[in-house]
Amino acid sequence: MNVIFFITDQQRADHLGCAGNKILKTPHLDKLASEGTRFTNAYVANPTCMPNRSSIMTGQYPNTCVRSFGVNLPHDIPTFSGTLRDQGYTTKAIGKMHLSFWFRKLQEDAVSPEFIADWMNPNTHDQMVKDFPSPYYGFDSMELLVGHGDICNGHYQDWVAEQDPSVLKTIRDLGPNILSQLYRKSPVPEELYPTSYVTKRSIDFLERYARGESGENPFLLKVSYPDPHHPCTPPGRYADMYSPDEVELPASFGDTNVKKHPYVGQRLDTRGLRNMMFRTSDEEEVRNFISHTYGMITMIDDSVGKILATVASLGLEDDTMIIFTSDHGDMMGDHGMILKGWLPYQGILRVPMIFKVPGITNGGVSSSLVSSVDIAPTILNLCNVKEARQLNEMQGIDITPILRDPNTVLRDCCLIEIDEDDRDVAKGSTKVQPGSGRLKYLMTDRYSLVIFDGFPDYGDLFDLQED
Repeated sequence: MNVIFFITDQQRADHLGCAGNKILKTPHLDKLASEGTRFTNAYVANPTCMPNRSSIMTGQYPNTCVRSFGVNLPHDIPTFSGTLRDQGYTTKAIGKMHLSFWFRKLQEDAVSPEFIADWMNPNTHDQMVKDFPSPYYGFDSMELLVGHGDICNGHYQDWVAEQDPSVLKTIRDLGPNILSQLYRKSPVPEELYPTSYVTKRSIDFLERYARGESGENPFLLKVSYPDPHHPCTPPGRYADMYSPDEVELPASFGDTNVKKHPYVGQRLDTRGLRNMMFRTSDEEEVRNFISHTYGMITMIDDSVGKILATVASLGLEDDTMIIFTSDHGDMMGDHGMILKGWLPYQGILRVPMIFKVPGITNGGVSSSLVSSVDIAPTILNLCNVKEARQLNEMQGIDITPILRDPNTVLRDCCLIEIDEDDRDVAKGSTKVQPGSGRLKYLMTDRYSLVIFDGFPDYGDLFDLQED
């Protein structure tokens, strides 16, 4: 069976129309959910990009593959893409990967083909293209995006240069201001925006596959959007699609007791990371932040619709499973905060997850607990990869029984862990570092238990039905 794996960046579980959002328009993803199985309790293994993306690819928890932002996923750790490639699959990835570091690195001698500063530098960009490794984490071919919003680089900029060199200059002029604004209308036209790049290149791959250019083997296509991660920069009509005035503030918006939290409070509103990590916000900013996020998500939804329409028109629908998820969520005004980070709240921990598998799923909704680490073993089992050829190190479970019957329960809990360097140990400092955190979560269908490093007599216990 073919596999199309859609993944977004920083999308909450409730940011879908089918999840009960009354304002956000996602008709194509709603249709996908009506034909597949949608999970309402899908949790990340880690609420940050690199560790959770690595857990998705390997089926392992972060402490055994990538424990921290800034640590590369080792190339000798098996991935589900590499396993499918070994079984004869044609493997293609388009968009964001983030399996190697973008900014800071925690391993002194490490190098990264995704290092954003080298991609952004016109003097080194061409060398990055020339030296890009193949295969890359099990993908025969990779068309890379690095960056967020409309400030993206990688192979994307070469594509833009071919389409319209004047737009390339616009994007490069935006580069130094990547975090200066949380939201704005993008000056990049819709047809050249990063989401459109991912759409068009994905459709091109499918059309070439249907013509037989990849042989007769099945394919794995990873379609990875850099949106709706901030800065929220929807282009064209998507920028004005949602009014800030119609946005509903979350019920907990006025609850700012988090400022008194012994662990979170001392990390809140860190000046050096003001537009990167979690912080408090006001009503005007939250409304604008959410409305611009909605615009980006609807553009993604239109992209998914175009790709799935291509799958159907090429006669591939009956032989292709579709998976949709995200790497983590965002606070989006919960408890008066925005952005992401090491927080004990559902907004960043739960993500959308939809599986549509021909002959297996039939429009169900499941409240069963599932985790990011379950994706890899499930894909390999659905692709009939024999157990002896699967990844021995996988720690997730095969959730196929839930796809067949959404009422099936396989897990009684999900483990989530964060292990970012808390202090500058090398210099003997005990000062909390910006963006740091070490904590563990245990999620059940009713309770959330969180413990914090350095606070042996304190923890958070939430009743998810009553609190």
